[in-house]
Order: sequence, then structure tokens, then C-alpha cells
Amino acid sequence: MRHTVLFYNPISTSPGKQRLPLSILAVAAVISEDYDVEFIDGNLIADPAAKIIERVKATNAKLLACTVMPGPQLRQAVPVCKQVKAALPDLTILWGGYFPTQHAEVILNSDCVDYVIQGQGEAPFRQFVDTLHSGGAITEIPSLGYKNGGPHVNPRAPNVPMNNLPWFPYDKIDVSRYVGRSYLGTRVLNHNTSFGCPFACNFCAVVALSNRRWLPESAERVADIVTHLQDNWGINGLEFHDMDFFVNEGRTAEFADRISGKGINWWALGRVDTLMSYSDETWEKMKRSGAKMLFMGAESGDDETLKRMNKGGRSSTNATLALVERMKHYGIVPELSFVMGNPPDPRDDIEKTIAFIRKIKQINPATELVLYIYTPVPQEGSILLDEAEKLGFRFPATLDEWASPEWAKFAMRRDPGTPWFRDSVRRRVRNFEAVINAYYPTVTDLRLTGNYRHLLKGISGWRYKLGYYQWPYELKALQRAIHYRRPETTGF
Repeated sequence: MRHTVLFYNPISTSPGKQRLPLSILAVAAVISEDYDVEFIDGNLIADPAAKIIERVKATNAKLLACTVMPGPQLRQAVPVCKQVKAALPDLTILWGGYFPTQHAEVILNSDCVDYVIQGQGEAPFRQFVDTLHSGGAITEIPSLGYKNGGPHVNPRAPNVPMNNLPWFPYDKIDVSRYVGRSYLGTRVLNHNTSFGCPFACNFCAVVALSNRRWLPESAERVADIVTHLQDNWGINGLEFHDMDFFVNEGRTAEFADRISGKGINWWALGRVDTLMSYSDETWEKMKRSGAKMLFMGAESGDDETLKRMNKGGRSSTNATLALVERMKHYGIVPELSFVMGNPPDPRDDIEKTIAFIRKIKQINPATELVLYIYTPVPQEGSILLDEAEKLGFRFPATLDEWASPEWAKFAMRRDPGTPWFRDSVRRRVRNFEAVINAYYPTVTDLRLTGNYRHLLKGISGWRYKLGYYQWPYELKALQRAIHYRRPETTGF
């Protein structure tokens, strides 16, 4: 008799923008040959708790595995798992992903989650599923967090090379429901080609997840998967959701060679300094292969702040300016994120970054901007976190508090409500954002016609030229009228 394992992907995006739930597909892949797997996606189902309860009763499943990131996923996952646990107290609930890796103790002190897995989850998950169904010692499973008179987390499992892991079980999920339309194309899917990141930026949650390891799929395997997605679902656009796709230039160049001519536009994340080190030959290959937009964390307009962020490498404001100019030459759109309002002087940090963004737009007006506000992440040795704690910052102590609207906003890095961040400073960021997004409307909003773009530029022009961002009520009213959106990462 084959046992059933249920996988739950909490809501993470707005309706119509759902993408394949890569994290649960990855762990499902390691058991799908020996167990029946079913997926319940909060992005597609209005009442995931009711669906989970229904499927548990229908299949006699013993395990619900859930991936959780802070923000919308956590906010839905907590009440859903509470409802499921109340109805099915014998069902084992396991969480994995960013949030359990960083906050295992908070989760294990709750009454709705039984276990967590930290870091790369595939190998520990397989061992856990076998132990749950066939017997064995839970305490011997690496990377597993459990309750035993108090929260305990076992030492991490060795990492597994991506090429040693099976392909995602595409045959077990309705992939067609995840084909979307975006700036990249009319039929867009997503994939993840690596685990982790080798860098240690101290505002980034990935550091705790991967301990500075980067495990890539080979270029040949990535190209084979891309071909499979195109042959079966007719894609002409692809988002790579790696935390850093571009660590190895040789892999990038080989991949670009392998998919050239397939008519697929693609988007991926990388670092400014890494991409600046690429040869012209590799950039030419990327362009020919369909690279249309690349996302990078420029993070700040101040070199001293970049050092405090532990960006490492050759990250600098000059490198960012050089890269956006280089990408203009190749016709590939830069998409830059900035983390604004860093302690100890949030206002000064914001003003320097605003001035820097204006320089970027002078060089390459097509540059997309994603503006975040600094929010701490738990990372040992982080200068920024140390300063935040000195200013009164504390993480929530309970899962219910984490799932509150205030902390959901915190996780989205739009309005963190940190003790040092005054509302007037937050408004400065959002007012500047309203002006620059009108003067340079995002190319990713397919609804904006040429007439609307001219209208937005005309109305916002005097503000942008004078650097006057206060009280942009007319732009906010216009936004409500024609519903143009701010730039945002294509892949999230």
C-alpha cells in the first residue's frame, strides 16, 4: 500500500500571478517514486484548510508538509494549520523553508506545528517521511527540529548536489494552471537552478538557509529542463528564482549557448560585481539566448553603507553605474533593488540613495527600481541587526504575533514599523517612489499604453526636475484612476 503525503503552499502572490511552487516540488521529488503526493496551493484555492481536511480524510494521509516564508505565506499558514490541527489532531504537520530555518524555536513552541526542517530539505525530508511511515528514531534525522520537553534542532544534514536530485515531479501537478503572462512573454513559467548563495549580506535571509553554500544544476541539466517546459507547455518566457543564478560565468555562458534560438525570454537574479566581471563574449551570448531583464541588489547609494551591509566582493556605487551603462549597450533591462533607511541614520541613508538613483536614471532610463525599507533578519554577527537591537528592535516571541498584520507588513519591507523609523521618513521613500514611478513608468506593466506613459511623465515632470517629492496627491490619485503599478521583481 502506498501512503499519501500532502503538500501545502500558502498564498504568496496576487491572483493570476501564481507560479509553480518550486520549494514543495523540490522535496516532493525525492519521495514521489514511493509515495503518492498531492499539492494544495493557497494561491489557487480559496479555503486551503477545508481542502486539506477533505484530502486527509479521503487519503488517510499522515503528513502535511508546508513551506513558509515570512509575510503573506506565514500569515495564511498559521491560521490554516491551526484549523487543520484542531480538526485532525493526529495529523503530523511539518514546516520547512526560510522562516523555520530562522525561527525554529518560535514554531516549535506553538501548538499547531509538530516538526521543522532547516536548510536544504530534500535529504532530511526523505528520511523523515520514511521514519514516520516505517518507524525509526526521529531524533536521528539531521536538520530536523522537534519537541522533546522543549525545542530541539539536530545538526544540519550534508548538502546534496543539485544534479544528484531528481527532476521536479511535473506529472503530479497541473502545470498549466501556473503558466502566466508577463513582460517576458505570453506563456511564462519558472524554475530554480541552484540552492543557496556564497555571499553573506547581513540583511539577507538566505545566509541562514544555506550557510554560504551555492549548489548549482549543470548548464546541460538546466537546458534540458527548459526544453522540457517548452516542449510540454509551449513557454516563451522563463523566470529563474535562484538567489544568485550568475555565480559561475562558465555555467551561464554554456547555458546561454544551449538555449539560443529557442525563442525564450528569461529573467534571473545576480550580483552587480559578479555581472560586471563577465566578459563581453558572455554578455553577447546572454543577449542572444533571450536574457531580457536581470535583477540585482544595488542596495544603497552610499559605499560606506554597502560595506556595513557586508556586500563583499567589488560591490560599489561606481560598479552599479558601470553595470547599468553596460546593460544599456546590450539592450538588457537592469532591475535594481534598494534597501533604504539603514541605521544608524535612516534619513541620511535615504537621501544619499535617492541622489544615486537619479544618477542611474540619467545613465540608463530603462532601469527598473524596487525600493524596500530596511528590516532586520536574524543573522549572527550582523552589524545592522546589532544597531537595530540597540535602538529597541525585537523579533516576535510567538507564532501568533508573527502572523499579525503588523509583522506581515514588516516582512514585505514596505512599512516595517521599526522603533527608529519615523513615519515621516517612510513617507519620504514612498513619495519619492510615487514621483519616479510616474516619471519613469515600469516597462513590466503591459497595460500602460504610450498615451498613458506620456501623461504620467508630463504630470510628474516638474516634481522630478525640481526634486520636489512632498505631497504627490495628484500622482496617487492618477495611480488609483489608471491602476499603473510600481516596478516589482518579475519573479516574486
